[in-house]
Amino acid sequence: MTAETDRILAELAHPTRAHIHSSAQLVLDADKAATSIDKERARKAKNEEQAFRKPSVEPLTGGDRDDLTLTTWQTLGTLARSSTLARHGQGRGLAEHWQCLKYCRAMTTPKDGHLHLSSSGESPEQFHRGNQARELGRAFGLALAERTVRRRHPDRVIATIDAEAALLPGFARSDKQPTLGAWPRPDYLIEAWKPDESSIVYAVTVNGNHQIATPRTGKAQRTTFRQLARASERVEHFQIGSWNNTGCLLMSTELLAPGGITVHALQAAGSALLRNAHLDLEDGTDIDRRLKRSLKYVDTVRVPDPDGESRDHWHNAFLVPGQDLGWFAQVLAATGAAGQLAWAGAGREISRYLTEVQGRKRYQENTFAGAASVRDARHTIGGELFVGTDQVFRLDGQRVEAFSGIAEHLYKLLEAGKVEEYRRRTYESRDSWPVGTTATGWGPTSFREDSTVMALRIVPNPPAHDAGPRSA
Repeated sequence: MTAETDRILAELAHPTRAHIHSSAQLVLDADKAATSIDKERARKAKNEEQAFRKPSVEPLTGGDRDDLTLTTWQTLGTLARSSTLARHGQGRGLAEHWQCLKYCRAMTTPKDGHLHLSSSGESPEQFHRGNQARELGRAFGLALAERTVRRRHPDRVIATIDAEAALLPGFARSDKQPTLGAWPRPDYLIEAWKPDESSIVYAVTVNGNHQIATPRTGKAQRTTFRQLARASERVEHFQIGSWNNTGCLLMSTELLAPGGITVHALQAAGSALLRNAHLDLEDGTDIDRRLKRSLKYVDTVRVPDPDGESRDHWHNAFLVPGQDLGWFAQVLAATGAAGQLAWAGAGREISRYLTEVQGRKRYQENTFAGAASVRDARHTIGGELFVGTDQVFRLDGQRVEAFSGIAEHLYKLLEAGKVEEYRRRTYESRDSWPVGTTATGWGPTSFREDSTVMALRIVPNPPAHDAGPRSA
């Protein structure tokens, strides 16, 4: 049993590849799917608003189209990091954070060297297909999006932030439980930041599917193309500064592609910048007063007439106006800091960074068993002391421990509200973290330039004890 677990852990740490598909033909195929979607909506007569999509979607270029090389454990780490503020509740977020562990046996690398779903991953009895498509689509799509942004901005550190969490302070509806409703929006925002400089922001959509496309599968009915068509709508409803000024990355992961897991990717160019705005939060800072806004969504974006005539129109969107670029930079910094603390299992420390509509109250109250002591793990990995949280589970019958944490000296800065110093010191040390896929005393390990780590190891089974006869 231990030998089998060793094999699984070794496979999790072994670099493998996922296909990337991005071409001019993919743009045309997504356009065909978009036309079909519009016709379906017209027939149903439920289209309350005209569908607006990015006016110019293109394939990735150059090295951005190279195969994605990473370990399965790094993929699962990407999925876990994207869920740290899921539902913005202390217990729920932590539970979703560890949902990645159910996919430890869902992928395998056959002799061709490209990642495939394993027999376990293909089994609907073991994995709910809808959840798997959504979650693994998120993992691979974000892995490619993050690699793309890193390559384009090698002098910056990237932060991936849940779009809903970032938009709530400015656009939440005034309900008993404020939400963004069903308004279309991207899944994530990737901020490429550098101390004392304006941040670059990308809007990202990530989807996945289990469709087995055949030569008879029409372009208009192929799930990947339809997902990309809808993704173009969703990112069009998020704008920074002015219309069509925000870079976008659209991803659809085909889990059962013939050659192995394949990420289909498109992009829309943009150069949106946020104003540099320092964020430090002393004890007692009123985060709502600092970050809460009541911005419009309806008819906020002016779209010029393509023929240059005076028939410009307006459409609905989450628009960050030019005068609020500094404000939104602070929202992203605060939400990103909350996500880093949640990654390490923090509780009440997170509340200083979240507004009421983002779920601050749920972090202020210890409503979950053990909530005040979740961040109780400390490990030295790769020569650095990390603090964080762990999860012990069984893998093929063997107890294993998964740990997620952040370098202790940087955690303390976030705990104290010193975001700017955290960013400066993180930036200075961004190239100092190990690049290996394992670490001494651990199995699969994933380090990132933002000072976080996720690692896995076998937990020795306790020796069996002979209880002997019970005394009366």
